[in-house]
Amino acid sequence: MPYIPARERRKEDLKSEKEELGMKLYNIVFSPTGGTEKAAALLTKALGGEAAAIDLTDSKQDFSAVRLTGEDVAVIAVPSYGGRVPAVAVDRLSAMQGQGARAVLVCVYGNRAYEDTLVELEDAAQKAGFRVIAAVAAVAEHSIVRQFAAGRPDAEDAGQLAAFGEKIQAKLSAGDLSEPKIPGNRPYKKAGGAGMVPKATKECNRCGVCAEKCPVQAISKDDPAKVDETACISCMRCVSVCPQGARKVNPLLLSAAGLMLKKVCAGRKECELFL
Repeated sequence: MPYIPARERRKEDLKSEKEELGMKLYNIVFSPTGGTEKAAALLTKALGGEAAAIDLTDSKQDFSAVRLTGEDVAVIAVPSYGGRVPAVAVDRLSAMQGQGARAVLVCVYGNRAYEDTLVELEDAAQKAGFRVIAAVAAVAEHSIVRQFAAGRPDAEDAGQLAAFGEKIQAKLSAGDLSEPKIPGNRPYKKAGGAGMVPKATKECNRCGVCAEKCPVQAISKDDPAKVDETACISCMRCVSVCPQGARKVNPLLLSAAGLMLKKVCAGRKECELFL
């Protein structure tokens, strides 16, 4: 009989357990630049692998049609924008029908602070009918000032998130539906404005990828140089997906933000688990 490493045996056991219980795993993620998705994927892998993906950045999806069951488990992951959940992510999540599905909340931040993000996400998930059984705060590369938390989640983060996943899986296997004590304030801190609005540069060839992928449809499809600055949420999706590298934020504002964040983002912050 061939030798199977312990971690691989554990993955097979989780797969069999999921099949026996009729459980389906979901990844419900708002990740404009990919950092949140990467952290969520590391956690999901530890919970048993393959998951149905629901993209909260997709402005064309009917989220009210998303229905889960009480046997399902959802990893719900969002970035922290100024210590809050992006409002559009709250709206789209709240429209879903969780119907008692167990939820693992994940908030991802750029090494500054996540403040009220997790409690706001908890409230939105519960409003949608999810039962929150665990929460995780994880660090990823800052989506605007990218020198902070560069390269994260890294190998150390991956190890921590894998260990968290095993603890969460043990709680699920035990049928423990107790709610974790999640840090944060109600009422939440005041939400900030958009701040930095990326603009098209002379390299723009009007391909329209940015307009197509914008989570809030703030970019004109007829003329990508036109941006609705009141709708923009400074998520940097347009910057990350532009094939020409033709969208930029104001370099002076970017430099000022870097100086402002330098002190609070200097030390390495670790992932946290609330079980």
